[in-house]
Amino acid sequence: MTEVNRPARAGGWTRLVTARPRLSLLVALLITALAVVAGSDVADRLTSGGWEDPKAESTYATKALQREFPNSQPNLLLMVDAGDTSVDDPAVAAEAKRLAERLAAEKGVTGVGSYWQTGAPTLRAEDGRQALIAARLTGDETTMNATLDRITPEFRGTHGPVEVKIGGIVAVRHEMQTIIQEDLLRAELIALPVTLVLLVMAFGSAVAALLPLVVGVVAILGTNAILRGLTELTDVSIFALNLTTAMGLGLAIDYALFIVRRFREELSAGADPRAAVATTLRTAGRTVLFSALTVAVSLAAMAVFPQAFLKSIAYAGIAVVLLAAAAALIVLPAALVLLGERVNALDLRKLFRRRRAEGAPAREEGAAWGRTAGFVMRRAPFFAIATTAGLVLLGLPFLGVKFGSADDRQLPASAESRVVQQHIRENFPGTPGGGLEILAEGRATEAQYTAYKDEIAALPDVLRVDGPVVNGEAAYFAVQPKGDVVDEAAQDLVHDIRARAADAPFKTSVTGAGAVLVDTKEAIGGGLPLALSFIAVVTLLLVFLLTGSVLVPLQAVLLNALSLTAMFGAMIWVFQDGHLSGLLGFTSSGSIETTLPVLMFCVAFGLSMDYGVFLLSRIKEEYDHSGDHTAAVRHGLQRTGGLITAAAVILAVVMIAIGTSRVTNTKMLGLGLALAVLMDAMIVRSLLVPAFMRLTGRATWWAPAPLRRFHERFGLSEGESAPRATATGSATETAADGEEGDRDKGSGADQESDRDEESGADRQSDHDKVEISG
Repeated sequence: MTEVNRPARAGGWTRLVTARPRLSLLVALLITALAVVAGSDVADRLTSGGWEDPKAESTYATKALQREFPNSQPNLLLMVDAGDTSVDDPAVAAEAKRLAERLAAEKGVTGVGSYWQTGAPTLRAEDGRQALIAARLTGDETTMNATLDRITPEFRGTHGPVEVKIGGIVAVRHEMQTIIQEDLLRAELIALPVTLVLLVMAFGSAVAALLPLVVGVVAILGTNAILRGLTELTDVSIFALNLTTAMGLGLAIDYALFIVRRFREELSAGADPRAAVATTLRTAGRTVLFSALTVAVSLAAMAVFPQAFLKSIAYAGIAVVLLAAAAALIVLPAALVLLGERVNALDLRKLFRRRRAEGAPAREEGAAWGRTAGFVMRRAPFFAIATTAGLVLLGLPFLGVKFGSADDRQLPASAESRVVQQHIRENFPGTPGGGLEILAEGRATEAQYTAYKDEIAALPDVLRVDGPVVNGEAAYFAVQPKGDVVDEAAQDLVHDIRARAADAPFKTSVTGAGAVLVDTKEAIGGGLPLALSFIAVVTLLLVFLLTGSVLVPLQAVLLNALSLTAMFGAMIWVFQDGHLSGLLGFTSSGSIETTLPVLMFCVAFGLSMDYGVFLLSRIKEEYDHSGDHTAAVRHGLQRTGGLITAAAVILAVVMIAIGTSRVTNTKMLGLGLALAVLMDAMIVRSLLVPAFMRLTGRATWWAPAPLRRFHERFGLSEGESAPRATATGSATETAADGEEGDRDKGSGADQESDRDEESGADRQSDHDKVEISG
């Protein structure tokens, strides 16, 4: 194979960053300062809703009922506790009526009703010690939260002979939002110092360790500004703040790790700082950009679903990923040009290296990962089968998944709104403010209303039907299921009621928690094929553009999906079935919120592709240089194994910090993604990828002639100036890749492994000289 010395070509962007590094940093500093100002109030503008399909029947019925019958859907509940006295005691009743009158006089409050006004049995506890005042707060979520903040101090606490606690869906969502904001601040305070310690351990140099952290902080501040801007265009979920902040920090650190590592390699090979940055941006920088695109694609898939919750995270996630990449490709290279060799200052590992020099000779960096790759490839069938079977086994609990809705049990047991809702659930007949509601539109007679009511009451899962309440040509019925309002029986009841819509003498629409859940599941099921197809097709295209291979993209997609099985299995075993609930501090509701698996899949798949691109790009770079498939896989893992593991551990720390949240969904999101990241980096990248690539051999890099020509014209690769081993990369390429020789040696190749690693290091050194020449 003929080595070709080509001058390293610096693109316009590289020239700008390396020629004017101080200007680049100054602009970045000004933009970051503006982001601090712009994103300062972002948390106050986020919502805790957005779980429903806006085009669903239940959404239409809910809005119509709010408009025509505001009393039908109370979202605020005041639980009046009479202590040891009955709620029917005259003094208690008098005080409760005064509270109801005061509440009705408050601005933004409508539809006030109470047990003492209506005598409704569903508003009185079975033991007669508590009763409810129900009301509806009007306006959007921000307005309702402001109203709740204003009136809560006036009504909570002791009033004469009674004690009042605040509940209802508005209180639950508001308390959830407040807790998430507090938990996010605590998570950042936990994650940042731990991350700094891990970075120092990974780099040795304190200066090098601080650089990824600076990039991460820039990404966090920019994330807040982006989310604030998105709130002007659409509703953004409070969960987006947790997730995108964690991803902004984690990905910025990942990308910075990759770039700083390559920069230090180039410096050690003899390049001056500007040339080292130019080569780093042309190689590692290109990989970072590709990685960001693959993560953004996975997040973009959530935009195909109708729920505002998923759409907002898709929009925010795409922006945050691109911001993290931009910070790593603009701020970091400029800082590296200015630092130069000082990037290795305050090296805390000098002492250990000095001691080792007095004794044993120093081992090549990453040699253990190279030996691991060699060991795995010599036993490729065993590792491929055993690891795949183990991951599938870990994912089996997901077959028992039960989808549900988020409710007050997401909150910690001490939260006031949860205490109220739990007491109502356990001690009140029926479910005040719950159940199903049927909106009837069209002129009808009393006899027709009565006949329809009797028909619904006769259904096997119905406990009681109240109504109708009539307002002109509209009416509504309240249906109380026999069991929980969102269990399987309640969902079947929704289907039964809707199946009778064609025979009703008026137009009917069903809403309520059970109906919302049915519609949400249908919306997720309808959008899932398109989302998965989008992720698969675009990811296959991107990886093909990077590698020029047909098999590598297929392998990457399948192995990434396989790496998520442990996350999904743990999600069910822990959070649905309730194992470890005492240790982790949550209450299992017996189901998983319907949209959460979609969110976790898209995010985890994108993060897995992030690490996959890091590894594949380095393998491809070495294969283009040497043409030796087996050595390229070994070299790729040797060069990136420690880096990927360090990046995964750091990102897992960030996610675990998020997982310390007191809100169950946030806890599951953080801990689940941490598990997925660690499994992918430590199992899939270390075992499955080298095993499968050894099994596929030289065919790994095959592509038909038309696709080869397409890649030659449009494809990208990491070492732009690196010599190619062959012109085609097909299965007919020369046997000089050493594949057959390794196969003949079999297990006897143990002694050759170290020599291969040394020769691989020599090849890399020569390659570095080619990259920076001229």
